[in-house]
Formats: sequence, C-alpha cells, structure tokens
Amino acid sequence: MITSYISHSECSFHDMGPWHPESPHRISSINQQLERSGLAQELMHYSARLVTDEQIYRVHPKAHVRSLELSQPDEGSPLVQIDDDTLIGPKTMHAAALASGAVVRGVEQVLKNQADNVFCAVRPPGHHAERVESLGFCFLNNVAIGVEHARHNFGIKRVAIIDFDVHHGNGTVDIYKNDPDVLVCSSFQHPYFPWRYADSEWDNIINTPLDAGCDGLTFRRKVEQSWLPALQMHRPEMIFISAGFDAHKDDPMGEVNLTEDDFFWVTKMIMDVAKTYSNGRIVSVLEGGYSLTALAHSAHRHIEALKGL
Repeated sequence: MITSYISHSECSFHDMGPWHPESPHRISSINQQLERSGLAQELMHYSARLVTDEQIYRVHPKAHVRSLELSQPDEGSPLVQIDDDTLIGPKTMHAAALASGAVVRGVEQVLKNQADNVFCAVRPPGHHAERVESLGFCFLNNVAIGVEHARHNFGIKRVAIIDFDVHHGNGTVDIYKNDPDVLVCSSFQHPYFPWRYADSEWDNIINTPLDAGCDGLTFRRKVEQSWLPALQMHRPEMIFISAGFDAHKDDPMGEVNLTEDDFFWVTKMIMDVAKTYSNGRIVSVLEGGYSLTALAHSAHRHIEALKGL
C-alpha cells in the first residue's frame, strides 16, 4: 500500500502551555517512533498546505471563524480561554488552518490516485468542533472540511466517518446529524465528556458507548456488531477516520483499556470495508492521545495497518 504521511512543523505554533495535555510534543513523539522503527522511510512525506476560506466556510459559518480569529491575543499576551480547557493563542488559527489543509491535501492525493491512503499527523484536533462552537481542544472540524472537499470537488456522494477516540465526536455529529449521505460511527467512553449527542436520534449516527474499564475484546465485539451492518448498508465511496488514541489503557484522559493491537485491528477492519466498497480510499486524521509513549506506539500500529504490514 502507498501511504501518504502529511504533517507540518508549524502545527506546533499552537501551544496552550506546558501543563496542557494537548501538547506540540504529540506530533514529534509520533515522528520519533516512526524514525526509530524505520517505518518513516516506507511512507510518502508531504507538508500540509493552508486550508482556504472557501473550504472552511462549507462547514463553519464565516462569522464563527471570524470570531475565533478576533479572539487570538497579540504575541506575548496571555492566552484566551475558549472553554474550560481550551485556550487560543496568537498562532492557533494558523496551526488549525494547516491541520484542516492537511486533510484537504490528503483527500486530493487519494482521489487523484496518488496514494492508497493517508495519515494526517496534525493538531489542533477537530472532532469536538461543532458547526458554530469550538470546544474540547478543537477549533475547526478537520475531518468535516475534508469530507466537504471530497463532495464538492470530486463528486463523492456517500461518505463514512469512523471515530474511535475515547471521547465522543460531538462536533462531527452536530455537522452531519441531518445528512443521510454521511454515516458517522463513533465509539467512546460513556458517560464522559462532551456530555452531548451520546443518545442518537438519527439513523446515520451509530453511537457505540463503552463502559469505563472496557477491554479490547469487548471493544472489538461492540464495533463489529454496531458498525459493520451500518457500513455494509451505507456502502461508502470514501472513508475518513478520526483517529484518537486516548482509549489506550495508559492514557491519562480516559478509562478504556485498549492496546496498540486493538488500534491495529480496528484499522484493518476499516480497510476491509474500504476495499469492498470504497476502492480502498481512506483518509485518517489524528485526534486525541495524550500519553506520548502510548500515542507514539498506537499511531505506529495504525500506520502499519494502513501500509498493509
């Protein structure tokens, strides 16, 4: 498999402080692990490009985006609080524009047959960003911006978004809850942040709540039972992954006990679905993962699966 790896050093320009778990070191920890293992040499490496206003406005209203830009403090000024645990700095929206732009570039590579699949190692994450509200470390919904680029520029109709972050992808659900052409499958610890959209009223939203302490076997069984029938019925032309690795047993942000092998397994399962219905088209985007060691090893296994190893 030809796997593209898209990132950018300037994603580190967004920094919420040395105490904050959503740290610039998250991406460097993945890069270091890929280099140590030699897997980095087997990937095609590309730099993210800045997303355009037009691409953002397909998902988020201009007024909302403008309010985020105006919230940014001047260089050297204190960070500005967006919600209880999310802060915006002078270059946050630049980093966010690169994160979303990476997904747009990944979409183009897959749909122009320049890569079989893509992993976007970017931050800030995006799956908590609702249409008109930013929260949970997220400012722009990176995956949704990529989905809309695929739909508007390449004629993709049926899309599946698969989210295995330990936190529910409320932002993605908010954006697509009334769009039957987009299937959203999300596993998450419950009850837990973000405390909304956990009870689905929509046929295209497949929620898979996990109890605290859930192990890998339980996760695999629930995913197979809830996601596979929906994916088989939907027959997506393209699959996006919100790849959060904070359901790992060593992650400080959750209480689900997955291992690197569980992330490998779920990626292989998604690839089987993509091979059957989507011509193998997958764009995966980093979301959570806050133990640097667990994140690095989990992302490595995820990329190994994408690579077909």
